[in-house]
Formats: sequence, structure tokens, C-alpha cells
Amino acid sequence: METPQLARLFNTLDIGTLLELLLILALATLLIVVAQKLLPWLADQLHGVRRLYLLAMVPLLRLGILVAAFLLVVPLIIEPSFQNMVALLGTVGLALGFAMKDYASSLIAGVVVVGEMPYRNGDWIEINGIYGEVKHIGMRTVKIVTPDDTQVSIPHLRVWNDPIFNANCGLPQLQCVADFYLHPAHDAAAAKLVLQDVALTSPYLFFDGAIMVSVHEKPWATHYRLKAYPIDARQQFRFISDLTVRGKAALLRLGVSFVTAPVAAEISR
Repeated sequence: METPQLARLFNTLDIGTLLELLLILALATLLIVVAQKLLPWLADQLHGVRRLYLLAMVPLLRLGILVAAFLLVVPLIIEPSFQNMVALLGTVGLALGFAMKDYASSLIAGVVVVGEMPYRNGDWIEINGIYGEVKHIGMRTVKIVTPDDTQVSIPHLRVWNDPIFNANCGLPQLQCVADFYLHPAHDAAAAKLVLQDVALTSPYLFFDGAIMVSVHEKPWATHYRLKAYPIDARQQFRFISDLTVRGKAALLRLGVSFVTAPVAAEISR
């Protein structure tokens, strides 16, 4: 009884149909490879928002190619009737649900990521304590490169339960913070002005972004946070290093003392 039902479900595959299937699969593979190689290369020739928009198109194009290939392949293999499609989708869904639950969840989450865009190529994100730049959004995982040049693949299913920290959200700039811990006995107003001047004279500064110096009094030190935006998000670590080195030198010229760990422990007691 089952054999005739299966025979009615699938079409007879002759040589012409097989060649057509191979042609569709080869063309889809070629288009995906070209999109994943060409668009990032073109994006690297651009700067700012245009670069990030072009990078964000890569997963969208890949998903569109896969959907188009699927819609072309299925009618060639399966007799296109309502009953056949319901039976096939039900069987596939049941198999995925039991055998590949996590994998299927990651695939579905990948489609959600492409639609909702909690992160895009070029974004700087943190997931489960891992921080880095999004380099590739696959169907199952997102690949990020950490500041130590380590590539990490994270399944998309993390979006269901884990918070996603996105530092720039598709924009070329992100806020950087340089921290300074000073001995409480100093002129806070003068120190604040000096740090603002340090940010204004940085070669990496994005001038349209806000510069802010926040001051927090601790039991053991005065904590300064110098916040500003670099021209490009990829310059964030150079920018923070520049603010830290020149900020420290400027504060030392002002005659301010920095708090060290032993002094902090003594003051806290």
C-alpha cells in the first residue's frame, strides 16, 4: 500500500530532469559564492554606512537564492499537488523536530535574524560574553572575529534566550570609553577639561559625535570615563589607546596622581 503512494508522491526523474536539477543547483551555488565573495570585496572599497549596507545584503541575497532554488527544485522532484506537499512538509517537519531539533532551531533563528537584523555584517556584538565584529551570517551560525583575531562561530539559536549586545547597530560609529582612576585630591574641573581636549585632538575622532566626561566618586578614587566616537568602528581600539595614552600624559602634566592597587586598598580600609 505504501509503495504506490510513494510512487504518486515523486515524479519520474529522466535524464532531462536530472540535468535541469544539476543546472539549478550549480547556478544557485555559483550565485551564493559570488555574492559572498564579491559583495564583501566591494564593501571594503567603501566607507561608513554604505559599507555596512552592502555587507548586510549578503545574507539577504543568499536566503533569496536558496528560496528560489528550492521553489524550482521541488516541482521537478514531487508531483505538485496539495496532498503531496502537505505529506512532504509534515514528514520533513516531524523528522527535523525529533532528530535535528537544535539544528532546525538554529536554521529558523537564522531566517529570523535576516528579517529582524539584531546583528548584521560589520556590527560589533557581544553574545554570551564573546565580543567581536560580525564577519559572516550563515544559515545556522554567525561568525564573529574577536579583538584578538580569533574567529568564533555562534549558533543563531542564541537569539531565543540570550541577550544580544550590539555596539553600533548598523552604523559606522560606536561609542568608545577610556577610564581613568585618579587620587581624590585634585581639581576635578581642570581634569575634566583636559580630558575633553584630549578627545578633541585625537586623529580618530568623529567630530559629529558627542564627547562626554562622566565623573564618579569612589571610596578609593575618582573615576573618569571619557566617552567619544571614532570615525570608523574598526578604529575603536586604536582610538581608546590614543585617548588613554594622551589622557594619562595630559593628567600627569596637570600634576594629578593616579591611584594604584595598593593605594586603593589602603584608602578603602
